[in-house]
Amino acid sequence: MVQDHKIDLHHTPLPKGYVDRITRPFSRFLRIESAGGGLLLLFTILALSLSNSPWASAFENIWMTPVGIHIDSLEFSRPLREWINDGLMTLFFFLVALELKRELVLGELSRPRMAALPIIAALGGMAIPALCYLTLQAGQPGQNGWGTVMATDTAFVIGCLALLGPRIPQSLRLFMLSLAIMDDIGAILVVAIGYSSNISWNALLLAMIGLFTVRAMALLGLRGFPLYFFVGAAIWLAVDASGIHPTITGVILGLMTPARRWVSDERLYAILGQVVAHPTSSESNRDTQDRETLQVASVAARESLSPLERLEIALHPWVGFFIMPLFAFANAGLLLSLSDFGSSVTVAVFLGFVLGKPIGVLLFSWLAVRLYIATRPAELTWGLIAGGSLLSGIGFTMALFIAGLAFSESLINSAKLGIFLASIVSALAGMLLLTWLHVRKYRTLRVTQHM
Repeated sequence: MVQDHKIDLHHTPLPKGYVDRITRPFSRFLRIESAGGGLLLLFTILALSLSNSPWASAFENIWMTPVGIHIDSLEFSRPLREWINDGLMTLFFFLVALELKRELVLGELSRPRMAALPIIAALGGMAIPALCYLTLQAGQPGQNGWGTVMATDTAFVIGCLALLGPRIPQSLRLFMLSLAIMDDIGAILVVAIGYSSNISWNALLLAMIGLFTVRAMALLGLRGFPLYFFVGAAIWLAVDASGIHPTITGVILGLMTPARRWVSDERLYAILGQVVAHPTSSESNRDTQDRETLQVASVAARESLSPLERLEIALHPWVGFFIMPLFAFANAGLLLSLSDFGSSVTVAVFLGFVLGKPIGVLLFSWLAVRLYIATRPAELTWGLIAGGSLLSGIGFTMALFIAGLAFSESLINSAKLGIFLASIVSALAGMLLLTWLHVRKYRTLRVTQHM
């Protein structure tokens, strides 16, 4: 008796088109960033609360606890906070570089004139705030903190846009995401160049050899992630020993990660077809043809995603839900003092973000379109760009990161206060403007319909 097998179309979907490879990862990225932004805010509030409680000293001592290896005279250790800032943040920048490369290869940024708008806007959003800050702090003890006001916090910006929901077009989300990613890349380059000292060229040479090794491994077809992890860790140690901030390792390795798949959809379906068509064998030998076919199918299914996509899927939840909240918990502590509100550093940081950021983003965007260097999508109005430029003043994560490198103990609290105040004001101003634009558009549509 032959059993009639019916195909369940709900469990046998059609092959995904090229556009799905762009939109699905982008949507997933936005969902994780939005949820991660809420968790980031929660741990920031916890850090602030503990820093202004009776347990403030014990809380600070936790992050200053030395962690490392001690073998006789050999010692390799640093405070727990530095392991978070130098080690775990390398994975954050690795993920940022992966996302940037995916957008450049597969996403909207693969079209030069579309990519030019957020890239040039990001340049303006870095240059003008830094210039604004230096103008206010030239010749003063805090002038070395100019890099603090250059970066935009991706998680909080995407979180603010998520709160606005469908009231804003997808083009603004893509614009702000691309701008924030470029800001983060620019910020880590600033860290590597502007906040590194006493360069050891021998260690740097070892790091370069490690990078060439990674490239050679990729050309030879080695695809095992553990091997790349150990070589990457060796590169991180070499860069750290060179005097350059080791988080730059994450950016370089992320941009080197292949974005192309080894197994195409056609080849994958052909291999899976062999699995379905091959008769079940009753032999117990492990080397039977059907077992080999299943092994090939397993490898093909894994390699139908590019290394970039697989790493991004694996790392993104860890970065969004663990690394970034832990970073905020370790670095967002601030002892609130009325004297810091009038500090010149607080004022310079605040104005750099609240005024310098939107002016830089909006001005450079306008120049890029005016000079025909970039293309602006029709639904991305100048009002929306203005609202997004206000949101770009939310610097938080990267600002705290750079502030920890740039400021002395006597100025760090003033810088943190400026960052917090600027982030709050920028978030409120940006969301209010975008909400007002939506309400005005809705009213205009209603008036037009009744005419």
